[in-house]
Amino acid sequence: MASTDAAAPVGFIGLGMMGLPMARCLLRSGRALVACDPAEAARQVLAEGAAPDRLRFVGTPAEVAKACDIIVTMLPDSRIVAQVMEGPGGLLAVLRPGQLVIDMGSSVPGETRRLAEAAAGRGAMLIDAPVSGSVVKAKAGTLAIMVGGDDAAFAKAEPVLRGMGETLIRTGAVGSAHAMKALNNYVYAAGLLATAEALRMAERLGLDLGILADVLNASSGRNVATETKVKQEILSGRYAGGFQLGLMRKDLETAGAIAAETGFNAQALALCRNLWNEAVAALGPKADNTEIHRFLGGRSETSR
Repeated sequence: MASTDAAAPVGFIGLGMMGLPMARCLLRSGRALVACDPAEAARQVLAEGAAPDRLRFVGTPAEVAKACDIIVTMLPDSRIVAQVMEGPGGLLAVLRPGQLVIDMGSSVPGETRRLAEAAAGRGAMLIDAPVSGSVVKAKAGTLAIMVGGDDAAFAKAEPVLRGMGETLIRTGAVGSAHAMKALNNYVYAAGLLATAEALRMAERLGLDLGILADVLNASSGRNVATETKVKQEILSGRYAGGFQLGLMRKDLETAGAIAAETGFNAQALALCRNLWNEAVAALGPKADNTEIHRFLGGRSETSR
């Protein structure tokens, strides 16, 4: 089995919008990587400037597991994580005792717990370590990382996680980090939605929207959307906050799964989910999340 020291290669599966800069951070921190992603363009970007002896690409997740003691996955959702774990050429069939899989995407907590149990059946560990922060923070290695797992798994994961994040927050048992990430993103989505609606109403009143932003940020309405999105992305017309509408919808659906699992009638969440689903249908999943403001403007005009 590969050693777990800093010289040992780390497996990395998923070189998407967030995964690619995270993998580059690990390379910059001195880690060697064994990476797997079907997108040739992403592989080429990761290889740029990397020393040949510090980066190797393989064709299947199983090949990653055969080469590495610690495997990071940064994948879009639980369905794809399950494919990487259990599908043909997947991780689960070749996991060895003591190996660690770190799911850093945004997955459904119940599915995370199921896969952790499956990994434990092989003598391996699976923990959840979703991230909070934009692509900018992923590039800088300053992400906040929530970690669900026991002490032994955390101790094994911590040196690798610190190569990608500035703040590590332990959340409890496996699955708890994915749950907290989804609930956090629901609160963010609700705040951004309320902010966008307030801007649209203020616009119709003829108010100065820049001054409204100052009022919100000096008052009880302050939130991350008012602080980092209103002037920077919405009033400027950039709409480039760095997080896609489709990803927001996915996180809200995960929060909905938590509501269903717990039997809690989350009415505000249901309203929020409906509006974000409408926005995705109207603007497409790749539109920036701040474009909820643009969607509300068009929606208001058609509903008059």
